Amino acid sequence: MTTQGFSNYSDIMETDLNVLEAKLTQLIELCQSLRAENLQLRQELAQGRDDTKQLKSQMTEASARLEALIERLPQTVVEGVL
Repeated sequence: MTTQGFSNYSDIMETDLNVLEAKLTQLIELCQSLRAENLQLRQELAQGRDDTKQLKSQMTEASARLEALIERLPQTVVEGVL
């Protein structure tokens, strides 16, 4: 192998390594972005679950209060509504 041939090979390798490095940098940035988005989505999901749990509890409470009010109504009024 001549010195000139080695130089060409080295330049090609350097170019390939630079391209690979750029692609790896993009991949790392994408992974970091996806991790941040995943964390945000997990937090939003947890908040949504908490909200749903709270709303279910409020619905149960409202239902119980309505049932208690219906029980306090005179029977004739309840029969007329139903």
